[in-house]
Amino acid sequence: MPRPACARPSRPRTPRRGAVTTLAGVTKAAPTPPESTRSEKGEATRAAIAAAAQDLFMERGYDKTTMRAVAERAGVSLGNAYYYFASKEHLVQAFYDTVQRDHAAAVDQALGDATDFADRLRITLECWIDVAAPMRDFAGKFFKVAAEPTSPLSPFSEESAPAREASIGLYRRVVDGSDLKVPATIRSELPELLWLYQMGVVLFWVYDRSDDNKRARTLVRRSVPLVDKLIRLTRVPGVKGVAEDAIGLVRSLRTL
Repeated sequence: MPRPACARPSRPRTPRRGAVTTLAGVTKAAPTPPESTRSEKGEATRAAIAAAAQDLFMERGYDKTTMRAVAERAGVSLGNAYYYFASKEHLVQAFYDTVQRDHAAAVDQALGDATDFADRLRITLECWIDVAAPMRDFAGKFFKVAAEPTSPLSPFSEESAPAREASIGLYRRVVDGSDLKVPATIRSELPELLWLYQMGVVLFWVYDRSDDNKRARTLVRRSVPLVDKLIRLTRVPGVKGVAEDAIGLVRSLRTL
C-alpha cells in the first residue's frame, strides 16, 4: 500500500484590533461587540498567537523563541500574549495540541475503509512522521527539554494530559475500527500501549537524520507486523495469561 499523504492544515492569522474613525473625522475606541463576537475574536487571537509561536519554534527552536517575539509575530501586545498564554511552556502545550489535531485529521483521511489492524497501525504511525516533518530541524533540542522528567513539557506530565489522552483516543479508534480480536482485558489497555509504542518511534525519529526519515519509516514498516503478531498471540491460552499479568503490572504502577 502506498504511503498516504498527510498534509498539515493552514493556520489562521488575526489582524491587530484598532480604533474607528467617525464621519466627522474623530477617532474613538471601537464599540464593545456582543459577547459572542468577543468570544470569537478572543479565540481567533489565541489561535493567531499559538500559530505565531509554532512558526517561531520551527524557525528558531524552543530556547531562542521568546514571548516578546511571539507577540510581535502575532501582531498583539506582550500583555495580550501573556493573557492567553501564561508562559512559553503553555505555548508548547498548544503546539502539542495542534500536532495532535493535525495527526488525527491526517489519519482519519488516510485510513479510509481499511480494517486490517496492521495496515491501520502502520498508516497511523506513518502519518505522524509526515505531520511531524516540519519539526525535524529543531526536534533534538526540543526533545532535551521534554525529556526532563519534571518538565511540564514531558509527554507524561499532567500538563500534557490533554494531548496525550487525545492521542490514546486516536489509537482506540484505530483498534475499534480494525479486525483485531483480543481478550477484553487486553483490548481495554491496548490504546495506551500503542501510544507508548508511538513514543518509541518518536524517540527513534528524533535521532534519525536519513533522507525523508527513511530509517524511521523502515522501523515502522518492519516493526508493525511484529507488533500485530504479538498482539494476536494474546488469544493463545498460555500467552494470554502472561499478557494479562503484564497488564496487571502496568495498572498497578499507574496507581502509585
